[in-house]
Amino acid sequence: MVKIIVRISLYLPLITLVVAMGCCYCYSQEAGKGKITGSIKEKGSGAPLIGANIYLKTDLTVGTTADLDGNYSIELDPGKYTLMYSYTGMLSVTREVEVKEGETLRINLEMEPFSSSFKEIVISSGRYDRTPEQLMVTTEIMRKDLLESKNVVSVETALDQIPGVNILDEEPQIRGGSGFTFGVGSKVAVILDQMPMINAAAGKPNWDLIPVENINQIEVVKGPGSVLTGANAMSGAIYFKTEYAGEIPKTKVRLYGGMYAPPQDTSRKWWNGNNYISGLSFLHARHLDSAKTIDLVFSGMGNFEQGYMGAPVEGNYTIPDSTKNEDVKSNRLRFNLNLRKQSQKIKGLAYGINGSFMKELAPTVLAWFDDSSGFYRAYPGTILLKETTIFYIDPFVNILTQSGLKHQLMFRVMDEDVDQKNGKKPQAHTTSLFGQYLYSKRFSNIKGLYAIGGLSGQQTYSNDSMYTAGGSTKNEATNVSLFLEVEKKFGKELTFLVGFRGEYYAINDEDQYIVPLIRASLNFKVFQETFLRVSYGQGVRFPTIAERKIRYGFGAFGVFDNPDLEPETAWNAELGIKQGFKFNTFYGYLDVAGFIQRYDNTVEYLFGFWDTTGSVNGFGAGFKFVNTGKSQVSGLDISLTGNAKWGKEKAHNINIMAGYTFVLPISLEPDFIYAENNSFFDLTFSYDSTSVNPESKILKYRFKHTVKVDMEYLFKGFFIGVSSRYFSKMENIDNSIYKFEDITSVNGKGTPTMLYRDYFENHNNGNLLFDARIGYEFKEKYKIALIANNVLNRSYSLRPLKPEPMMNIVLQLVASL
Repeated sequence: MVKIIVRISLYLPLITLVVAMGCCYCYSQEAGKGKITGSIKEKGSGAPLIGANIYLKTDLTVGTTADLDGNYSIELDPGKYTLMYSYTGMLSVTREVEVKEGETLRINLEMEPFSSSFKEIVISSGRYDRTPEQLMVTTEIMRKDLLESKNVVSVETALDQIPGVNILDEEPQIRGGSGFTFGVGSKVAVILDQMPMINAAAGKPNWDLIPVENINQIEVVKGPGSVLTGANAMSGAIYFKTEYAGEIPKTKVRLYGGMYAPPQDTSRKWWNGNNYISGLSFLHARHLDSAKTIDLVFSGMGNFEQGYMGAPVEGNYTIPDSTKNEDVKSNRLRFNLNLRKQSQKIKGLAYGINGSFMKELAPTVLAWFDDSSGFYRAYPGTILLKETTIFYIDPFVNILTQSGLKHQLMFRVMDEDVDQKNGKKPQAHTTSLFGQYLYSKRFSNIKGLYAIGGLSGQQTYSNDSMYTAGGSTKNEATNVSLFLEVEKKFGKELTFLVGFRGEYYAINDEDQYIVPLIRASLNFKVFQETFLRVSYGQGVRFPTIAERKIRYGFGAFGVFDNPDLEPETAWNAELGIKQGFKFNTFYGYLDVAGFIQRYDNTVEYLFGFWDTTGSVNGFGAGFKFVNTGKSQVSGLDISLTGNAKWGKEKAHNINIMAGYTFVLPISLEPDFIYAENNSFFDLTFSYDSTSVNPESKILKYRFKHTVKVDMEYLFKGFFIGVSSRYFSKMENIDNSIYKFEDITSVNGKGTPTMLYRDYFENHNNGNLLFDARIGYEFKEKYKIALIANNVLNRSYSLRPLKPEPMMNIVLQLVASL
């Protein structure tokens, strides 16, 4: 059966799109003009900056883009102009020019990469470049040098420093759009070089596959991004962009080693000796031919650590668990390859292949042993030792024509094997096939008109012994989408954008869905350095194979299937203002946005007594994905980014990234019954009946207030930095967690009591965390740094039954050759 979710408001913007595209006509060169030509390359490496933007500062509707060789050409009427040159991750350049009739002026540029400066950074999260003040929605940027300074091993740990973004159990949350789900069913899209980085069977981000050592820029878009990005971008999207080789070969090696510190409460220390952390990463980028048309980037990393969570306390338990402390170590090896060829025979043609391979042995801990001496130990049966082997191959073809028309064709084959080494030893094998075509053009005949469209499709094959609720371990999912977005600039101040996407989705050819989505935004320049933006967007998230089909026991509790789970949809409205400012030598952007997001069929991952048969575990308790009715998240988002340079030769340098986010996530249907009562307790499942704090109407597992700050000072190679994060108390959880504690407390020594009530009621007062780093760079090639995370060594928990890491200290050495 095909289910169609339609909104009447779709048709007016769709008609607007058709009319706008119908207005396009062919361009013919006019007489009496002059021409400006040249090339744009990266300073230092000499790499051509493909797709760099060239436009008039006084009229953004007039412009062009650089071709695959970095060359550009633009025709203008005679007169004096100010030209702007911009490119993602580079400092923008301004040039004053005078155009004369019939003459050609040549301007060659070398653009500097964005590093400690931010004033002219360029953002490409909308699939085409914009400066910060031109953004249509709230977007946060993370500097690539911050990843190295904080010794980031997996990118999700860095994302947790971005204002408005929280990472719980590897699941990205933006503006309180979701609770915690063990990383399954992400409502945030994760994109690497325009390709999705999410396990399609579980909807879980593949963080470990993203090459930290080769990231050029990270951009986080807040609010639904489904029109351009796809169904996963219901609460937002995270974009990673990597680098290609420059003219000068580059090699970088990073070595690090350290340890976890013993907890302040020494009774919680479960290891003997040192709890080690060690690893290395490398990057090599170069051209393979003298004509510099073949780019190669080869990178990799290895990370080896004992981990901060130990095995269960030894005992004679009803649920046997033979896991030892030496079993819970984590080892990971990953290699990445980017290879690109620029054709010399066909102007504007480039093709290549990207790929990655990873082997990992790592534990996943679902619950602590208790809230005292067993704080950093696993509850019996809840620790999974998984060996994962995963690879992907991404061939691609790009064509950029002289008229500014760009075609991009991308494919992916991803294969993942998971072998569990303990417990019931389930096996999983997932193969995902993905293809995407993108079309984009800046129209020279209609001033200020830009369009991007495309078609994508994904087919997922899963053979997983956890996903057996449908009677078989084999399941399939199909997703096809078509999208189009048009942007038009009106004069110097106003930019308007409208977009449409159609999504088709099905699991095992059972329920099939067709969902149309729209997006509309405008950006208005109010004063110099003052920009007002208004946006509206729709989003959808389809249930994954895991959410509908998983049925599996983990010790005393399980995860249960929901074959009737429906897609959740949402709309988001935002009003924001970005203000650029200068105070003495300090330059910055202050961004303030108010937002509201409404959800239908809200999907929450809730703890309860779902199973009366005891087929999964004896208690019938655990987690399940359920549609809980209508909900709403509203709030305020404030962020500040800034940079100051002073002193002789601007030797003193300070960078700051800070933000405060307030969210009010509430249930709009607290008495909506989303499940019937069972034999354990005489109750029906609704928000009111399952909440510890139903009076507040606050959705479960959310933080109302978060504050993120990172500051770094640099002086002649020396640097020192401090990061802080504040999470307010968790307002609400499932009351079934209390009931489960009561049941296990009277079950005897064979089942340890699952303790959490006292911790939630007496220690759930918010968490303020600090990280620090200090280092020195010498000879512009070598760097040594000492990095400490959780420097106050706080023992804390952000989601029920799961501790976060204690303090860890790492010594890092970096060599650029």
